Amino acid sequence: MKFGYRETCLEHKTGPRHPESPDRLRAIRRALADRHGASYVDADSTTRERVLAVHDADYVDEFEQFCADGGGDWDADTVACEDTWDAALASAGLAEWAAEAALDGEDGRNTPFSLGRPPGHHAVADDAMGFCFFNNAAVAAQSVIDRDLADRVAILDWDVHHGNGTQDIFYDQGDVYYVSIHEDTLYPGSGAVEETGEGEGDGRTLNVPFPAGTTEAGYLTAVEELIAPELVAFDPDLLLVSAGFDAHKHDPISRMRVSTEGYGLLTQRVRDITDDADAALGFVLEGGYGLDTLSESIRMVHEVFDGYQPPPTDDELRDAAREVIDDVKAQFDLD
Repeated sequence: MKFGYRETCLEHKTGPRHPESPDRLRAIRRALADRHGASYVDADSTTRERVLAVHDADYVDEFEQFCADGGGDWDADTVACEDTWDAALASAGLAEWAAEAALDGEDGRNTPFSLGRPPGHHAVADDAMGFCFFNNAAVAAQSVIDRDLADRVAILDWDVHHGNGTQDIFYDQGDVYYVSIHEDTLYPGSGAVEETGEGEGDGRTLNVPFPAGTTEAGYLTAVEELIAPELVAFDPDLLLVSAGFDAHKHDPISRMRVSTEGYGLLTQRVRDITDDADAALGFVLEGGYGLDTLSESIRMVHEVFDGYQPPPTDDELRDAAREVIDDVKAQFDLD
């Protein structure tokens, strides 16, 4: 794969005990050091104009001044320093690069993966939250639509937390389809099955709120029975994966049970969706807070694109996960 990476993103300092630390990127780089075919692109930062396409001007100005004044605790979870402003612009720019590179035809072993931080999917139009300041995937999706590089974009968010910011930004738009698989009742508490969009975006939001303890069997079944048919019917030009790896069974801040091999299987299924939809594919880093599990999972994604075939899972679909899938089917009138 081609990985977008900027040293600037290491300068976003969150403190010695914060789970979203620069060590996340360092661990990923170490894990990929000996991987055949892993290369890096130093992409440009995004512009204020492109950020303003998805974020309110007053919030952007407030965030810039907050960093200029030295930063601090934006809220109980979300921390900034003076360099966070530049890191956030760089992180969103890396997501834009992933979207553009995918639409330019980079695929297979050159599939783009943006390794930016701070992450983005909790950032709403007018506020930062959940470690996120700019919504990287949203900036990238809106940017390629505004520049007529794509007519339709799908975003599949497999981070363990619901991407409330991405959902809110596109909730009434018909040209972006947002899908989230997440742990029910976990932060930030949104992402119910009944949240399906409104106005032009009606039916363009699909949430799969799985119970704690769900394994890759649930994720893979959701992709097969819910997500693949919906996204293929949507016919996107681009599929962006908001790729958090905190649903891993050894991640320290979640209770889901996805294995490293499970992320490989998910990657295969996502690639199948883009093949069936004739869509470009790019990845944007979100969460993942166990350094070993984060780096091993991203290495797994890379190895799938380098030809590795993960073995089929022997996990069985749990009854509680089956109930959620059936609820979503009923919501969307899927057989």
